[in-house]
Amino acid sequence: METTGVHVFDYLKYVSEATDQKAILRNLMEAYGNDVWNYAFSICRNMDLADDITQDAFLKVYKNLTTFRGESSVKTWLLTITRNTTYDYLRKAFWKKVTLVGFIGSTGTCPSAENEAMEKLYASDIWKKVISLPAKYREILILHAHYQLSTKEMAAVLRISEGTVKSRLHHARLKVLQLKEREALESI
Repeated sequence: METTGVHVFDYLKYVSEATDQKAILRNLMEAYGNDVWNYAFSICRNMDLADDITQDAFLKVYKNLTTFRGESSVKTWLLTITRNTTYDYLRKAFWKKVTLVGFIGSTGTCPSAENEAMEKLYASDIWKKVISLPAKYREILILHAHYQLSTKEMAAVLRISEGTVKSRLHHARLKVLQLKEREALESI
């Protein structure tokens, strides 16, 4: 579905003027649902909260379909909404209280799609190291490596300058290398 910004903008403009905006939302959820959930989880590190954030982010997308201006790709637009929604959740006083109490493990007996997705993400040793990084480094590596956003797109999502993106990306890579070196030394 992802094409140049102009084609996507024209598509969204055409479709948002149509009467079936629910079909648009369904298409966006099918195309980007996993990306939105994974990005929310990578920031909040809580599966249940990532579920809520994903639902809320797509609700915001539905309400704001007509405001998409095509200045970025649809993926960048969705990830920006997801990031903002996630940080809104994390700022809420309720979440801060829940965090102090601690997380409760999953009680379901069947693995959910989210659990399976996270198992694949954790399957790679490097992703385990990335997830352990501080948020600003973790987020920049995930946007770069997993979502393959350009420096300009990352700057737009994170609302920072392109120079800051490059600096954070450099420091994040160094931190991953340091974790790998530390692990190698510990295994000796």
